[in-house]
Amino acid sequence: MSKSVPSIDQCLALMDQYSMFDNIRAHSLTVARVAKALLTGLAATRTNGTNLPDTSLVLAGALLHDIAKTICLNSKCDHAQKGRDICLKHGFTAISEIVREHVVLKDFSTDRYAQGIFFAKEIVYYADKRVRHDSIVSLDERLAYIIERYGNNDQQRHRSIQENFQRCQTLEYHLFSHINFSRDVLADKVSKKSFL
Repeated sequence: MSKSVPSIDQCLALMDQYSMFDNIRAHSLTVARVAKALLTGLAATRTNGTNLPDTSLVLAGALLHDIAKTICLNSKCDHAQKGRDICLKHGFTAISEIVREHVVLKDFSTDRYAQGIFFAKEIVYYADKRVRHDSIVSLDERLAYIIERYGNNDQQRHRSIQENFQRCQTLEYHLFSHINFSRDVLADKVSKKSFL
């Protein structure tokens, strides 16, 4: 494993160091489990394992995607940007942009997705959108929660959130075109015991 990718133990230690609330930790662990299930589903459709994101990169990104959430709850900072900064501070450059882009992807490539090529950041982004608290839900359920929780009764903000989720639905369509199970059974494919 690259030194710029934290181990699972290092991720868990950072959660402690940054006083991650228990509910945010539970969410992050579930996102990691979902991401692992997605990787397993993708791998099952590949004969030679090509074009798969590195598992350690995906798991570390999933575990630390909300590393700054607790800090930003009171200060109203951008938790994705702050999380990126925390990763860089600790030398974890390989996951810094995964953390930064877990809310909104910068690069969105339907051409690449149609070919079954997904980067670690897209797996983490999608996995995060399927987890409300520590429960695996549909994108529609998660969208409704995000609008209620973060929409602030601002129609422009609602539109931005909805546009982001429309992109996520496009990603979902392509992702499950290359996975050996459907989006509707994702929860059944997620290990409840471990993310290893």
